[in-house]
Amino acid sequence: MLDADFFRRWMTATAASVDREAERLTALDSPIGDADHGSNLKRGFTAVVATLEKEAPDTPGAVLTVTGRQLISTVGGASGPLYGTLLRRTGKALGDAAEVTEEQFADALRTGVDAVMTLGGAAPGDKTMIDALVPAVDALPGSFAAAKAAAEEGAAATTPLQARKGRASYLGERSIGHQDPGATSAALLIAALVEAAGE
Repeated sequence: MLDADFFRRWMTATAASVDREAERLTALDSPIGDADHGSNLKRGFTAVVATLEKEAPDTPGAVLTVTGRQLISTVGGASGPLYGTLLRRTGKALGDAAEVTEEQFADALRTGVDAVMTLGGAAPGDKTMIDALVPAVDALPGSFAAAKAAAEEGAAATTPLQARKGRASYLGERSIGHQDPGATSAALLIAALVEAAGE
């Protein structure tokens, strides 16, 4: 069973990972975006960790809802609303339960991913965070490690794609050959599940 502590560890591990990888995320964003993806997410997740310590939400749903709200208010660009929606909708789907099963979490995360697809209008193959999130959610009922591998594979597979959504889509064919920064940061979020679970 997954409790609020697990979800706090997930967000803390994600924040540490984003902090380590911020320069790489910004470097990926530089040729096809605003060159601020890493710095924006770093600011957002730093604020998330501080907020979770202060507010200490005591259910899995509350941890993710608070996190999503914080990201929407502190992260600039498109990634704040997208990550905020992902985590808020996942949190709402988990409800008020003190503990959830991995299966319930997988179902809730799918609800969050669907909400992101609706908000951004993106589908798999559009060279966005969805390319990492959809395979991760599909693999999640297996294990966190399987979800991590699927997300990382999905992110790497964005390199040869032409962007059809988001800022990168303005570049047309020039977006080909660059790994999508949003898919890359989404893979970091999923990979942090393994760390949170101590696998």
